[in-house]
Amino acid sequence: MRGIKIGTVLGIPVRLNWTFLIVLPLFAYLIGSQVGMIAEVMNESLGAGIDPTALAGGFTPWALGLAAALGLFGGVLLHEFGHSIVAMRYGYEIESITLWLLGGLANFAEFPEDWKHEFWIAIAGPVVSVAVGLACYGVFALAPVGSNAVLFVFGYLALLNVVLAVFNMLPAFPMDGGRVLRAILARNQPHAQATQRAAAVGKVFAFLLGLLGVFSFQLLLIVLAFFIYIAASGEAQQTTLKAAFEDVTVADVMTRREDLHTVTEDTSVADLMSRMFEERHTGYPVLHGDDLVGMVTLEDARSVREVERDAYRVADVMETEVVGVGPETDAMTALQTMQEHGVGRLPVVDRSGELVGLISRSDLMTAFNVIQTGGTPSVIRGRRQGAEGGPGAF
Repeated sequence: MRGIKIGTVLGIPVRLNWTFLIVLPLFAYLIGSQVGMIAEVMNESLGAGIDPTALAGGFTPWALGLAAALGLFGGVLLHEFGHSIVAMRYGYEIESITLWLLGGLANFAEFPEDWKHEFWIAIAGPVVSVAVGLACYGVFALAPVGSNAVLFVFGYLALLNVVLAVFNMLPAFPMDGGRVLRAILARNQPHAQATQRAAAVGKVFAFLLGLLGVFSFQLLLIVLAFFIYIAASGEAQQTTLKAAFEDVTVADVMTRREDLHTVTEDTSVADLMSRMFEERHTGYPVLHGDDLVGMVTLEDARSVREVERDAYRVADVMETEVVGVGPETDAMTALQTMQEHGVGRLPVVDRSGELVGLISRSDLMTAFNVIQTGGTPSVIRGRRQGAEGGPGAF
């Protein structure tokens, strides 16, 4: 998730997503507009002794709303650092922590598959939230009688941080409780299967949360339900792909050089479009002699008006900053590289820089379907053995 970098703490970049810049003033407004009602709730639940009328004048409600909103997101940030610090102790890399519309998000370079690691990483965030809530309650309890603003802000943050911890422990994968559920399931079953089951539970919770949002007219709950459903589906899919592609390399799946369709820099865009139609390919490596100099796609060709395609050459429209992978790269890494760079195919180059093949998203999906049908990647790996002169060539 992209955002504006505001600093680095413990080597972790902290970012603000643009949605945070919208939701922070919105939260401040909502809290400020309900100062009296919130004060009454705290008086009943915590015996706060706040005088609501003392908070109602001038800019006081809006200042309290802003202070409470900043404190709430500060607690969310500490919650994410709780996850991150434990993860780093286990050796996992944290790419960044981002504050956004629905709170915070710690971006892991790689999700843990050891169930013990995941359990303690997941539970660390809610534990920190409870600790923050207790600390705020300590300030609240020690505040002198009559300090209405201090009582309001810290009493509010004490309640909200505990609520945040409890809410996050709901078994709605990929929330913290859902990750704890997956960790428990993964004790006695494969990680991919545990992910599928935890994701199924998460989708049920997302559906129920969405219904609650609809009937209570709470847009934020509907957005949260949508996020949980999409995130659960996405991570379950990624985990299934990773399990299927275990021990499968790019060399097992790619289209090899001898079967590869290529073009030269001098090919006209008109001829390129004709070849795309005849060969039913939408992307080609561009060679200068035996050297890879770029990639050209249907989108590149479309950038030239039809009447000018005879005059333009592939060299005029091709992408020269090409991201490639090696034949020994595992298939899942190749798919992630495509996703990160927004491309549908990658040239495969060996250690000497020579083009040895091309791997596309459709190649990977075909391999995935074969593995899923056969129940094992042995068919795909057989291609590697066959290419090396062993059994199983096709």
